[in-house]
Amino acid sequence: MTAAEDNRLFAQTAPMLTGLAYRILGSRADAEDAVQDTFLKWQAADRAGIDNPGAWLTTACTRRCIDLLRSAHRTRVDYVGDWLPEPIHAETTGQPEEQLSLASSLSTAFLLLLERLTPKERAAYLLHEIFDQPYADVARILDIEEAACRKLVQRARSNVEQAKVRHVTPAEQQDRLLSAFETALVEGRTAPLAALLSEQIALHADGGGKVSAVARALHGRDAVLGFIESVLHPACREDRWMFVDLNGSRGVILEREGRIEAAMSFGYDEDDRLRDIYIMRNPDKLARLEAVKIR
Repeated sequence: MTAAEDNRLFAQTAPMLTGLAYRILGSRADAEDAVQDTFLKWQAADRAGIDNPGAWLTTACTRRCIDLLRSAHRTRVDYVGDWLPEPIHAETTGQPEEQLSLASSLSTAFLLLLERLTPKERAAYLLHEIFDQPYADVARILDIEEAACRKLVQRARSNVEQAKVRHVTPAEQQDRLLSAFETALVEGRTAPLAALLSEQIALHADGGGKVSAVARALHGRDAVLGFIESVLHPACREDRWMFVDLNGSRGVILEREGRIEAAMSFGYDEDDRLRDIYIMRNPDKLARLEAVKIR
C-alpha cells in the first residue's frame, strides 16, 4: 500500500477509534489524543507486515486508552467536586436498533457507571458489547486469555444491567421534560417539572474547581427543586437556550453574551421519569463543545 492509501485507511477507521476512545476515557480531548498517538504509531510501524490493519489500529488505540485511563483515575481522585464526562454532540446512524444501542452507550449515566469498572473491564465490555468484537479478538487486544476476557465482560455486563443505565426514553417524553425544565429555570415554576421526577432524582454538577457549582450531588425532590428555585432560576433565567442532542439524548446549552455557560443532559429511569440532571460548567470541558460525529 502507498502512504496515501495507508492514511486513507486510517481516516476510515478513525471515527470508530474516536468513539471507542471517548467511551473508555469519558473525555473528547483525551480521546483525540489517543487517536493521534495511534496514528503516529501507525506511521512508524512496518505497515507492510500488518495483515489486518483494522485489528492492529483497534489494539493500539485500546492499549493507549487504558494507559491514559490509569493516569486519569489518579487525577480524578483529586478532582474538585463531582467529575462528569465531557459533553459531546453525537450523531448516530444505521438501523433503529443500532441507533438506540449507540445512543445508550453515550449517555452520561452509562459513562459514569463505566468509571466504576477496572480499565480492562471497561475496554473488554465496550469492545465486545458495543463494537461487536469476538471474545478471541478482545482477548488478543487486551493480551489476556479468552476465558479471562469472558469473565471481564460478564462482570461488567452484570454491573451495567443492574444499574439499568442503557434504557432509552422516547424522544417525545424527553421533549416534555425539556419544556418543563425550561419553565422551571426561566419562569421559576417547578410544578410541571416535579410531576416528571423520579423518587430517586439527583442533580450533579461539574465546575472543575474553576467556576461555582454544587460540590456534591443533591438527592431527592425537595433538595433538587429547592436548588432550581433558589439558585438556577435566578442565575439562568436570562440565558439563551439552545436545545441539542448531547450524549445520545435531548439536552440543552445555556449561552450568555456569546459564551457557553452550561451544558445540561439528563438520565431517566425505566418508567421514563427524570432520574438525573447533569450540569456541566467546567469551562475547559465546555470549550470543545461543538458539532462532532461520534460513532
